[in-house]
Amino acid sequence: MLRTDLKHIESNSELEDVLKNNANVMICCGRMGPMCIPVYGVMQDLESKYPHVQMRDMDFDIPVASFIRGLPVCASFMGLPFTVYFKNGKVVKATSSIQNKKQIIEILDEVFKN
Repeated sequence: MLRTDLKHIESNSELEDVLKNNANVMICCGRMGPMCIPVYGVMQDLESKYPHVQMRDMDFDIPVASFIRGLPVCASFMGLPFTVYFKNGKVVKATSSIQNKKQIIEILDEVFKN
């Protein structure tokens, strides 16, 4: 399990539930490494500013993470974390490697307009 204050996705049922029951979902799939930790921190900072977006983390090495790793949009990704943005259960954006707060805000504002 990742050591963050974000809600974790640890099973297929949790993944299905969050995607089925929420219009806007951001999932950061990674490890507790130097490229991932800053992204988790930004997500934790932004959660209250984006209440219409469900922000979750997922350990890259658990079985359910094969869903994220197997997405066509992630096929060419080389660095962790894989951060995927879903609108009504469909991928609308994905990034890999470290992202700063400004970059994440730009994506959130682009794909999850109120």
